[in-house]
Amino acid sequence: MYNGKLLDGFVVFVEVVESGSFTTAAERTQHSTSYISKEVTKLEERLGVRLLQRTTRTLKLTPEGEGFYQRARDVVDAAKAAEEMVSGSQMEPTGLLKITCPVAVGLTMMKSVFTEYAQLYPKVTLDIDLSDKKVDVIEQGIDIAIRASDRLEDSSLISRKLFSDTGLTLASPDYLAKHGTPVNPQELSQHDIISYSYAKNPKRWIYEDLQGKECVVDIDSRIIVNSAQMELEMCKAGLGITRLPRFYLGNELETGELIELFSDYPKHQLGAYMVYPSRKHMSAKVRAFKELVEKTLTRNE
Repeated sequence: MYNGKLLDGFVVFVEVVESGSFTTAAERTQHSTSYISKEVTKLEERLGVRLLQRTTRTLKLTPEGEGFYQRARDVVDAAKAAEEMVSGSQMEPTGLLKITCPVAVGLTMMKSVFTEYAQLYPKVTLDIDLSDKKVDVIEQGIDIAIRASDRLEDSSLISRKLFSDTGLTLASPDYLAKHGTPVNPQELSQHDIISYSYAKNPKRWIYEDLQGKECVVDIDSRIIVNSAQMELEMCKAGLGITRLPRFYLGNELETGELIELFSDYPKHQLGAYMVYPSRKHMSAKVRAFKELVEKTLTRNE
């Protein structure tokens, strides 16, 4: 049976969550605060669950509200995209844009993108999560994820390769002076290793040998860390050998602060990708960010 009230309250509820208060939501939608409050209450009564915990100072989503918000936001975004498609107009990007990005990439290559986007689209609220941990894009309502990997796992998400780089095995001169310099990857088992805990297999490093065959090295790490920046700092301090993408480095190789090992071996290829949900109609805010990233970062492959 058709329910004429099926979507009642969706837009108001999403606006309340994204603005963080009934008052701000009222200002943005040009309604009274009492109207906003009543709309959310009616939505909760119709659904039979509490979506928001209210105090005099804060609003917090309940577990049910968190799940409902992600889906309601998709519905609102899809409705906006449908309206834009039918009208043929280019809607101004507005609303909340959620992005996740590795810390080092965010602080280097993506920094200018974030800044320019915020300047170009002042009606968009940017929620930027700089984290090396891989998150569930769909479950956490992420609009755009930037990922660095040798290969992406198959999924229902859309991915766009931005550029390629190489993985380097690195050590400081002090470490090599004390422990010797390994001449091939198999000798890494005799050395102190600093490994990345979010790697697909932090206990196994894979190389291609000089004959083009795969060389698998089982790693016994002295230090396991979930931050590429900390890996780099510990390696520079002489605590062990690590493996990092070239774009994580500054000028450490040029100054001699770090030394690349196995430089005569074929380079381990890595890529930086932009990942986003597979939506038939992309909202204006996501499309604008996607286009800016592609214009700024995409290199010829």
